[in-house]
Amino acid sequence: MPDPQTLGGEAVTRRFQRILEARGLDHVEPGPIDDEPEPAEPGHPEYHRKRRADWALKRWATATPYRYQTATATHPDVIAWADRAATTPKAAGFLLLTGPFGTGKTHEAYGALRRIADAGPERYEVIALTAPDMYALLRPKGSDNGPEYEVKRLMRAPLLLIDDLGTEKISEFTEEATYRLLNARYNECCPLIITSNLPTQCADGPDLVDKLGERITSRLSQMTTVVEINGRDRRREAS
Repeated sequence: MPDPQTLGGEAVTRRFQRILEARGLDHVEPGPIDDEPEPAEPGHPEYHRKRRADWALKRWATATPYRYQTATATHPDVIAWADRAATTPKAAGFLLLTGPFGTGKTHEAYGALRRIADAGPERYEVIALTAPDMYALLRPKGSDNGPEYEVKRLMRAPLLLIDDLGTEKISEFTEEATYRLLNARYNECCPLIITSNLPTQCADGPDLVDKLGERITSRLSQMTTVVEINGRDRRREAS
């Protein structure tokens, strides 16, 4: 049996070259290839942003009490602050939500944290707790890890929410603990959300200056977006 013959060889190559030359196709440059990934494909920035957002929203849900799992920021100033915290956290500063009981301050606070998560930031770590729980954690024997470990953990958290600040009885301990925490976050420009039923200043009643002291409120005033949440007590209307 003769050996099989292969197509090709120099003769065939020269023949195809002559055909291409005759048709003016011997020097055709290859056209551009559109190989950019689509938004739903790996490699596209939007694909990776959504992946980060999915992960961040799971962390948000873990840190958020059941009652606020549907929280959404609605106040324009809260939304604007959350957008800054998502894109340029070092420039966001603090967010202070004040107003009477039951007007939705905590809802807005968790809504702000949710909006940051939904933006898909490069890093999303959050600690959320009430002021009384925070002080209980920072007291001797309040944590198995010790108060110094806990205060440093709160100082370094990328995002921190302290709910109901000012409801606890003022003492040398609470003032010192609050000052250390806020001062550390102030110096490192770490975003912080605070809710309080006390006004920032009040001529005929207690305010944050009375509760927290001058040196703490001085820190707050320099880099804090203050948003007053007013209205009727939603809790009473729901009962």
